[in-house]
Amino acid sequence: MDFSFCINYLLTVAQHEIFMNFAAGLAPYGITPGQYGVLNCLWTYGPCTPKEIAKELRLENSTISGVLDRMQKRGVIDRELDPNDRRSIQVVLTEEGKAMKDDVLRVIDDLNDVALSPFTQQERDTLIYCLRKIGNVESHGSPR
Repeated sequence: MDFSFCINYLLTVAQHEIFMNFAAGLAPYGITPGQYGVLNCLWTYGPCTPKEIAKELRLENSTISGVLDRMQKRGVIDRELDPNDRRSIQVVLTEEGKAMKDDVLRVIDDLNDVALSPFTQQERDTLIYCLRKIGNVESHGSPR
C-alpha cells in the first residue's frame, strides 16, 4: 500500500500539523494544546477530579497528573480537597484560568477556521463527522 493512503499515517501527519499550529497560537497564553483541553473541561463542567478530566480527554491518569502539575505551577488551576469527600481532590480554575477563557476560546475558533479554510462547508461537516465517528466522539455531556 502506498503510505499516503495509510489512515494511521494520514491522521498522524494531520494531527502533528494541527498540534504545531495550535501550540503556536496558544503560546502567548502560556498553555499547550493539551492544557487547553483541561481548561476547556473545567470551563464546561466546573471543578472535576483528575480522573474525570483524564476520562473526558482520553488520557491515562498518570499522564494527566503531569499536565496538572505544570498547569498548577503556571497558576491557571489549583487542586483542592473535595468538600463532599475529603479523600478526593478536585481540580479548580484560578482567577487567571477563568480570566483567559474568552481570549483562548477566540483563538481556538480562529485556529479551527484556519485549519478548515481549504474546505467547503459541506466538506468541513463531513470531515468533522468522519473524525468523530473514527474516534467514537459523541456530544459532550458531564464527564462524571
